[in-house]
Amino acid sequence: MVPAPARDHSTNWRAALKAAATDQLRLLDVQALDTRLDQLAHRLQTLPEHAALRELDGTLAALRDQIVGAETEASDVSRELSKAEGDVDQVTARAARDQQRLDAGQVSSPKELEGLQHEIATLAKRQSDLEDIVLEIMERLESAQSRHAELTTQQEQAKAKVAELTASRDRASGEIENEMAALRPQRDTQAGQLADELVALYEKIRAQQAGIGAAELRQRRCSGCRLEINNVELGRLRAADDDEVLRCEECRRILIRTAESGL
Repeated sequence: MVPAPARDHSTNWRAALKAAATDQLRLLDVQALDTRLDQLAHRLQTLPEHAALRELDGTLAALRDQIVGAETEASDVSRELSKAEGDVDQVTARAARDQQRLDAGQVSSPKELEGLQHEIATLAKRQSDLEDIVLEIMERLESAQSRHAELTTQQEQAKAKVAELTASRDRASGEIENEMAALRPQRDTQAGQLADELVALYEKIRAQQAGIGAAELRQRRCSGCRLEINNVELGRLRAADDDEVLRCEECRRILIRTAESGL
């Protein structure tokens, strides 16, 4: 065991501490790997493509509903147009028959002739009105069909964007997962070299303290909570054996002394 440091801050303390390859010093390497793995996991979960794809999912769902609405409208208007055109055909056919009777001289009675002429005029007016209705319906049908075509184009564009973002997400995810796969064996090897009790304590604290279970004491500050250690506590840390497991008074993380601790 490295002897306790002298109170006069002699260089013997730093030299002895630097030479001591303790589990606690190696625990900092494990913490560095765990921190990097946590960062990668967070990055994997928060790739910008995820949010963009969720937004596009909503856009596509809305477009599907709108397309169905446009298709229904076009179908309804198309049926309405068929009926209106049928009405025009009926009026036209009747007017043609009346005109044929008139031209053939089949009506001899003046009263009947007057009635037939009046009917032909009425049918002409009716035909004109129905043709106006047909034109109005045709305009609505064209508008519905144009709307459907526009929505379909938007849908295809959104699908293309989904494919592009999915490919980008998969590439980024693959790179991150490859790095994580390379780091995990290193982490397991490092942790496997440490005392089980120390690792268990470290894991427990890490779960409680946002992924940071061990923190270096650097320039009299805990690198976990970033708070400066008071002089009384520094004295206790300075006097402790180099292999004693110490805890930060503020954040309760394992506090690891190094040559940069400022003791």
